[in-house]
Amino acid sequence: MSLDSITTQSPHHVVIIGGGFGGLHAARELGRASSIKVTLIDKRNYHLFQPLLYQVATGNLSPGDIASPIRSVIGQNKNTQVLMGEVVDLDPAENKLYLKDGELSYDTLVVATGVTHHYFGNDNWAPVAPGLKTVEEALEIRRRIFSAFEKAEKEPDLEKRKALLTFIVIGAGPTGVELAGALAEMAHHGLKDCFHNIDPSEATVLLLQGADRILPAFPEDLSKKAKEELEGLGVTVRTNARAMNIDDHGVTVKCKVDNHIEYIGATTILWAAGVKASPMAEVLANRTGAPLDRSGRVLVEPNLTVRDHPNIFVIGDVANFSHQGDESLPGLAPVAQQEGVYVAKLVQQRLQARTLAPFRYSDHGTLAMIGRNQAVANLTFGKFSGFTAWMMWVFVHILFLIEFDNQLLVLIQWAWSYFTRQGGARLITDRNSPEETSIERESAVQA
Repeated sequence: MSLDSITTQSPHHVVIIGGGFGGLHAARELGRASSIKVTLIDKRNYHLFQPLLYQVATGNLSPGDIASPIRSVIGQNKNTQVLMGEVVDLDPAENKLYLKDGELSYDTLVVATGVTHHYFGNDNWAPVAPGLKTVEEALEIRRRIFSAFEKAEKEPDLEKRKALLTFIVIGAGPTGVELAGALAEMAHHGLKDCFHNIDPSEATVLLLQGADRILPAFPEDLSKKAKEELEGLGVTVRTNARAMNIDDHGVTVKCKVDNHIEYIGATTILWAAGVKASPMAEVLANRTGAPLDRSGRVLVEPNLTVRDHPNIFVIGDVANFSHQGDESLPGLAPVAQQEGVYVAKLVQQRLQARTLAPFRYSDHGTLAMIGRNQAVANLTFGKFSGFTAWMMWVFVHILFLIEFDNQLLVLIQWAWSYFTRQGGARLITDRNSPEETSIERESAVQA
């Protein structure tokens, strides 16, 4: 069944695939254009603030605190329709999209489908070492973390208990650093006095990084400071350490300096080592001839279009924009936001027979949370660490949350966690149970 009956082609029809930062900001900007009809398609009915997923995974926040239903976010846009669905193919010659349950025509297409985990050819590691990109993955990680402590509480065998209390995070970019820091804080402070047979502070949190330093996108002095702060929290940081194999019981690690190989037993292994473009990038490459980079991202033109297809834009993490500096723009929320706003303005200018200068990203810097009162910030006006950087991180992340009620909820929750050192959502649910499905549904509704 065609969806064209509910999305007419006059006025100009802009279809946006993906309700992340890029897609949502493009839709918001286009919402004021009377000569344009907008359709936003996403597999889920909510916008997710991914940078705070690690807080859900470690029990400090609930999913509903960092998720906002897309319909409520852009519901005031009279020219915008939201469809929950999945695009599986397109025909650029006919300006047509194919969904799992129908098809849809467009005049302008904006692809903002983001990225997923990259196991570098070892996809069999995924069930053992989950990544952190979705609410479902955060809940699964939360289940594994707190289940490990519960199992250790009643495990008499010391070696098995040690493995249960060993948490390995692979990859030391911002996600890995923040996750490792949160795990260490939880073990040393948040779970204090919660168990009788084990001391949670004896847990080992191991952060593995294949490169020679953590947070490689940051200046070297901030990377060094972040490493010191992590170690102060109780995290064991190992650089030049590559995961050679992962199984149900641990990780085989090779040291790149002396080629020493060892096996580290652990029952909770978390992946934060790499990302690759969503499958939609490959669809675009097959249908338009768009070139892809090594991570599968679409190499876009200076105005964010696909080569030889001026009515198809690719923005956000799924795009490789290499026209500003020596490397592609990083996969950050501000990049996606600015790209979404730019595309929306360019579309409107085109309808008036005008154009815009090529896209240019205004870089205000990057931040990474280490732990309580500790962060690093590399900003345009200076480099910061410690409490000052932490306050900047808190302010920026709350500011980026979409809805005011979410900002207020997160602020209250963080304040509670800060003063009490108690997490607010330490629930263990069976991954297939009706209770977990109910929790996810309730969180999305409450958001």
